[in-house]
Amino acid sequence: MIHKYSDSEILSMKINKIKEILEKIPSSQYPELIELLKKDERKSILNIVKRLQKKMDYIESEKMRMKKINLYEEEAYKNGFMYIGGVDEVGRGPLAGPVVAAVVILKRGTEIIGIDDSKKLSASKRESIYSEILENAIDYGIGIADNREIDKYNILNATYIAMKRAIENLKQKPEILLNDAVKIPGIDIDQVPIIKGDSKSISIAAASIIAKVTRDKMMCEYEEEFPGYGFSSNKGYGTKEHYEGLNKIGKTSIHRDSFLKNLNI
Repeated sequence: MIHKYSDSEILSMKINKIKEILEKIPSSQYPELIELLKKDERKSILNIVKRLQKKMDYIESEKMRMKKINLYEEEAYKNGFMYIGGVDEVGRGPLAGPVVAAVVILKRGTEIIGIDDSKKLSASKRESIYSEILENAIDYGIGIADNREIDKYNILNATYIAMKRAIENLKQKPEILLNDAVKIPGIDIDQVPIIKGDSKSISIAAASIIAKVTRDKMMCEYEEEFPGYGFSSNKGYGTKEHYEGLNKIGKTSIHRDSFLKNLNI
């Protein structure tokens, strides 16, 4: 029985009602529903079967990918570490706004379908996965280094500052860190730098999404404070609208002087 309905009841339903059931049942019931709907000769229903089969194939491929992107975490568990923090940042390249870092400690065996490098995901997908990350996180921390610190210390050192702040904001201290490509100086925690780690480690991918969603929200708020630059859409990067705003209005208090010095602004 699928979602309290008998087979005969489902086969006699209109397409909209079947679609409604699809929204409510877990993916574990997809195979049963596919086999049942194959008996229905309506073309619209057979199209649903095709889409459902594609969705199943996607879920299966994602489960395989989940095993791969948990490999670094599982290796750390085998080596005796219980609390594994994934670290990543966003905002190194923009002309305005802060650099934001995050560290996430996930429960062992966490699987979040669709999780990936934040840059590969749409804004709506990031928001959805953001909520799932929080549900599966033992702890997470966010750290920010603003544009003044970027100008004072340079972007790389400001990134380290943000990462350290993210770690300091954790309640549960990690025993090992999986970092996206860098090794953070001056911390007494084992670290594993992983090139393109936001695509290879679920913990780093989670950190990249937490950092991205956090920074994007900040830039949308700056749009209200500093209209005319397109911050809500370009997030501080050097787009046409942003350059036009700089030429017309001038720089704001969140612009990075060190990034603008060659623009004669």
